[in-house]
Amino acid sequence: METIKKYDQGVAVEDVQQRLALIGLLKEADIDGNFGDTTAKALQVFCEQSGLEPADGVTERVWVALVDASFSLGDRTLYLRMPYFHGHDVLQLQQALGALGFACGETDGIFGAFTELALRKFQLNLGLPSDGIAGAYTYAALRNLHHSWEGKEAVHGTSHLGFARAADVLERNALCLFGTDEFTRSVASRMSNLALATNPASKIVSADSLLVAPDESMLLVHIVLPEEQTGQVPRVTFDPDNTLALRLDSALEAAEMAQPARIAIELPGIVWEGAGEGRSAQHFAITLLDALCSALS
Repeated sequence: METIKKYDQGVAVEDVQQRLALIGLLKEADIDGNFGDTTAKALQVFCEQSGLEPADGVTERVWVALVDASFSLGDRTLYLRMPYFHGHDVLQLQQALGALGFACGETDGIFGAFTELALRKFQLNLGLPSDGIAGAYTYAALRNLHHSWEGKEAVHGTSHLGFARAADVLERNALCLFGTDEFTRSVASRMSNLALATNPASKIVSADSLLVAPDESMLLVHIVLPEEQTGQVPRVTFDPDNTLALRLDSALEAAEMAQPARIAIELPGIVWEGAGEGRSAQHFAITLLDALCSALS
């Protein structure tokens, strides 16, 4: 491309000015199609912020960087391709996913394999088609959760809930825990027993302990193994367990819009760190109940 220089006029200059305005370096009133001193100063600031050599005009390299910087989340469909998508919108996607508990690797504004994997897990978590494509439905889900990620750093761990707060959460939230095989039913039953031991008035109970069918006020929590299918239901993977509560929080919010309200929690298997089946089930039950209480609080 030909370099767009100072004192040039026309549509190309106006396009540059609009992009500089989008990233906050130029005022709307200065978009006039004339490459004057104000535009030149804004361009110098942009080059400095972007780590580029100072430039008197818009070269091809500066133009590519300017285009990347002027994309905002939702402006285009993102997916894994070669060459990789890169830009400010990819950076915003990585920051949102990281703050919601889905690690993207390095937050570098490049849509690579780690970002696609994090996006697939996020989509699965909210009951969306897990296709790794950031399109209209994914952006709508992110907008609905904006209060959970805007202005926040990527989360690397979560703290445990204190006994008093956990006891209060157990009494205020009605959940029906269930599994569809012997191991997952055992985990659900152990979670129910732990909840009742913490607070005898707990409303978080297993399906096996219910005397009547769960009513519409109860959230259904399906404990599953990796091979089990759950359809388009928000599905949360157990690992990594240090961000489980955070990921459960977004899944619970998505579940509230469905009837009946339901989520699935996928265990990594029936063995935890080489332990026996009973000890593994107890570990999963403790960790899941703690994460659920934290999310519900």
